Amino acid sequence: MDKLQQYRKIIRQILTEQAHPYTHSNDVEAEIICDTEHDHYQLAYVGWEQQKRVFSLILHFDIKDGKIWIQYNGTETAIAQLLTEKGVLASDIVLGFHSPFKRQFSGYSVT
Repeated sequence: MDKLQQYRKIIRQILTEQAHPYTHSNDVEAEIICDTEHDHYQLAYVGWEQQKRVFSLILHFDIKDGKIWIQYNGTETAIAQLLTEKGVLASDIVLGFHSPFKRQFSGYSVT
């Protein structure tokens, strides 16, 4: 399996693992969104809690130039560490939610 396919598979695994049931309402679903044509991947909660609309982004990944960009992490899980545990090289992970200046201190790729 080539690296791009492997990274796509790992991202889908993480999204699935992190898609916990929404505990406050049965009318809210965890949605896993995978755009493999443009390499955008998200986990969101979507639905209704009583009379209140729920739309909450939990995770967002992009794959750009062979690297996984973590654009948003709304979990308490160290997602970059989880990626490395699943076989992604630290040099292929970008913490996109940090400024380029701050990324240099992360131990992961800057761009």
